[in-house]
Amino acid sequence: MLDIKDLYISQAEGNNGRMAEVGVSQAVLVEPRGDTGRKLPQYIAALSATLGALAAGSMLGWSSPVVLKITQDNSTDYNFSVSESQGDWVSSLINLGAAAVCFPIGLIMDILGRKKTMLFLTLPFTLGWLLITFASNVGMLMAGRFITGIAGGAFCVTAPAYTSEIAQDSIRGSLGSYFQLMVTVGILFAYAVGSYTSVFVFNILCTLVPIVFGIIFFFMPESPNFLVVKGRHEEAKESLIRLRGRNYDVDGELNHLQAKAEDAKNNPVSFLSAITKKTALKAVLICYALMLFQQLSGINAVIFNTSKIFTSAGAAIEPAIATIIIGVIQVVATLVSSLVVDKLGRRILLLFSALVMCICSTALGVYFFLQDKHGVDSSIVVAMSWLPLLSLSLFIIAFSLGFGPIPWMMAGELCLIDIKAFVSSTAGTLNWLLSFTVTSTFNSLNNSIGSGQVFWMFAGIMLLGFVFIFFIIPETKGKSVDEIQIMLGAEPETTHTDKK
Repeated sequence: MLDIKDLYISQAEGNNGRMAEVGVSQAVLVEPRGDTGRKLPQYIAALSATLGALAAGSMLGWSSPVVLKITQDNSTDYNFSVSESQGDWVSSLINLGAAAVCFPIGLIMDILGRKKTMLFLTLPFTLGWLLITFASNVGMLMAGRFITGIAGGAFCVTAPAYTSEIAQDSIRGSLGSYFQLMVTVGILFAYAVGSYTSVFVFNILCTLVPIVFGIIFFFMPESPNFLVVKGRHEEAKESLIRLRGRNYDVDGELNHLQAKAEDAKNNPVSFLSAITKKTALKAVLICYALMLFQQLSGINAVIFNTSKIFTSAGAAIEPAIATIIIGVIQVVATLVSSLVVDKLGRRILLLFSALVMCICSTALGVYFFLQDKHGVDSSIVVAMSWLPLLSLSLFIIAFSLGFGPIPWMMAGELCLIDIKAFVSSTAGTLNWLLSFTVTSTFNSLNNSIGSGQVFWMFAGIMLLGFVFIFFIIPETKGKSVDEIQIMLGAEPETTHTDKK
């Protein structure tokens, strides 16, 4: 879902006149004199943008502590009752809201700009939370969840796009992973605060998150690439200065951005021609497949069974504490991913993630199969009581290192600018629809074929994912889009003039 445009140039380097070919991203000249330019302003802008992801994370985690409370017969959190089936809809409606907005938001942010679009999203986010907070009936509560889903889904497109466009190639992966990191922080916030405060207080706190985001992000610069495409060159220069510092070769990067924008304007390529190129089709296949494997990995099944797994392991931990522990594991593992993704690379983290998740799902399947066959108190099940807790923890760590953050990064890294909005938006739509499908069918699938068999099914899917990653997905660490296009099958001599 990231939106990255790379250029390829020859640049004089150093005082001795040596020449070197270097890659340039849409937000950075990959440096003619080494990795110059200040990084701190880019980190600040990226973290500010991903406060929207924090709001989306709190939206995702909200249902875990709240729906359990409001569906109880003696609940006094709302002045109306909520049945279990209605509670399921309240939980899952955000997925439909997010799926509905992913495609149009890609077009909107190309018209209004990344910054204005994200600032505008504070309005539906705030409106949705106010409807949830002051709901007088179930319909109003569901409407609030649907609207917050729209805002959260839109942030899943705009925040990664903005972050990737302001980042230098050397820190692009780290800044790109901040999105998933802040989502997990938001989920942990919901688990921790929602479990130990009233629903009303929790809702008010969730309402404040997008408002705080809007206030902070208001002072951040717009994407330089967007400004150049719109012909606002002076604003683009000022944006680059704010992001890189005055000692950086701003004019050099700006000139190349302008040249590429002019080339794209003078040599238009139809969308049909762009999307049907061999490199584009391979990029689309990879982006969609990663979203498919992410949601069919069983991550929701594992999260839903957190309390059951902790109980099966004989851990005397109440459900609220168990979910908080899982939330902490997610945050720590995603933070580690953000630190190593530009050092180890995307491909190795995805391979590690798929392999470990496959092994853990197999182990969980074995445990629950034996539990169903021999009973909870059987000697073989008791002897393996340590297995589900270990498998759960390793599964969450592996997902957070690879399949959590990286699929959201790949559209921007693999796709050229003329198809990027379409691919990132439709990939996001596919992700949310798959999330809704898995969420709404897991319980019935579990009852029909057995929990052990369900986990084995997830293990099989991750095995296929491992094979797909090994043979199909290239390593994009530190590469310009031109270099990535060559890895996807483009002719080297044509990448200089391809429309970005």
